[in-house]
Amino acid sequence: MQIIVSKVDSKHDLPFGLLLLADETIEAIEKYIYDSDVYVAKECEESEGFAVFALYKIDNSYIEIKNIAVAESVQNRGIGSFLISEIKRIARSSKYENIIVGTPDSASRVIGFYERNGFRKYDVKKDFFTNNYVTPIIEDGIILKDMVMLRLRI
Repeated sequence: MQIIVSKVDSKHDLPFGLLLLADETIEAIEKYIYDSDVYVAKECEESEGFAVFALYKIDNSYIEIKNIAVAESVQNRGIGSFLISEIKRIARSSKYENIIVGTPDSASRVIGFYERNGFRKYDVKKDFFTNNYVTPIIEDGIILKDMVMLRLRI
């Protein structure tokens, strides 16, 4: 499968359906999405996007992955790792030195994905999910509380 990654030019074209795969509510997404650069992965320019990522500039050295998602129909094909390689390319070309990302501390599969792609844990944001979401988020029978932060130095 050939993958084309392109930046979303208009905030009216944001792929909320894909973004919701990685975040719980549109309200949560709207807290960061309008200040982020959003990229969509497609097979060709005319096709529907099947993956997305949103990058938020923290400062001249750090960029944060605020959202990254791959449609369920194409998961487990290496697309997530391909997106990470694209994020690295974008970060390097923009002269960032670090890419960071946060994920629930109970999401061992997701943490393993980031670690396989070169990220290392560096911090924990205590009570992040309980403080930032009105409704508790439950994954695999666990109420999400803390967010583990991972960093990749490039």
